Amino acid sequence: MPQTAPRAGTWQGSRPRWWTELPLIAVVYAAYSAGRLLARGDVSTAVDHGLGILHLEQRLNIDFETPLNNIFTAHKLIGIPADFAYASLHYVVTPAILVWVWKRRRDADYRLLRTWLLVSTLIGLVGFTLMPTCPPRLLDAGHGFVDTMAQYSSYGWWGGEASAPRGLGGLTNQFAAMPSLHVGWALWCGVVLWRHARSAWIKALGVAYPLGIVLVVMGTANHYFLDAVAGAAVMGLGLLLAKPALRLTARIRARLSSATDEATGTTAGTAAPAANGASNLNVAANVGDKCETSARERERIPRQQGRDADRSTGGDSGGREAGAAVRSGSGGKTAAAGDGAAAAAR
Repeated sequence: MPQTAPRAGTWQGSRPRWWTELPLIAVVYAAYSAGRLLARGDVSTAVDHGLGILHLEQRLNIDFETPLNNIFTAHKLIGIPADFAYASLHYVVTPAILVWVWKRRRDADYRLLRTWLLVSTLIGLVGFTLMPTCPPRLLDAGHGFVDTMAQYSSYGWWGGEASAPRGLGGLTNQFAAMPSLHVGWALWCGVVLWRHARSAWIKALGVAYPLGIVLVVMGTANHYFLDAVAGAAVMGLGLLLAKPALRLTARIRARLSSATDEATGTTAGTAAPAANGASNLNVAANVGDKCETSARERERIPRQQGRDADRSTGGDSGGREAGAAVRSGSGGKTAAAGDGAAAAAR
């Protein structure tokens, strides 16, 4: 049974190309951003969700965002770097590590990590849609939270509307707090650095980075502690669904490939008889050619040349003797009789 070799350039064995990966990531990020805008919800519902989370944390004594926010607002040396980290690292570190994985790691590692990130992002979008949540900084001032982004806005490019540049606050959904994808993406970065980096310092950075982001999102009053927990849970669920998602895309690609082969099979089938006929003729010609050793092969084998020369010499002498016998024919008896008569006369 003939073995069919995988076609060159198929997705299973080739490295993903940047011109296919970049649009894929751009589409998912655009869907994420558009979903944040579409899932704003009404203000009262978002405030109710935010207060519900805060009250639950207070009953469990896990409202760590309250003391952290007091520290960040009281000390500029802590609050201003935290605001810069919140406004930039989310959009810089994650793509940089994704590109690093694409260039340095195996294709299978990259596909799994990229799919993990994308699936988790889509799950987070579902969370924003189902549960719009008012962050601590937008609650009534009586709850004791201060928006550090607004407090230190003169030091950065942002205004009083989250981390968006001044005048572009309407392009972001400020109620997309549950789950915290700032924490989720930072956790993804930390896992990638811990598992795939070689330097111990970079591995340590992989541990410190997500922990630092957890402190930043709570100290700047952009997220509750339970938002951070939900962000980590979303990444865990995304990791569980990454391999099934890869298998599903593999099946879809295989079906599309088989459908394409079936669509082009009729054209290939019409040319098959001619090709088979030509191949049969070639086989017959090859069989006839290989009955004797070609002159080129004899030239490559010195001993064969000597044996062939002996055979040719013997064949020539045998041929001459046979020719002589044939030429003598019936005249052979006459020559013998003549010799006998001459002997008798003597």
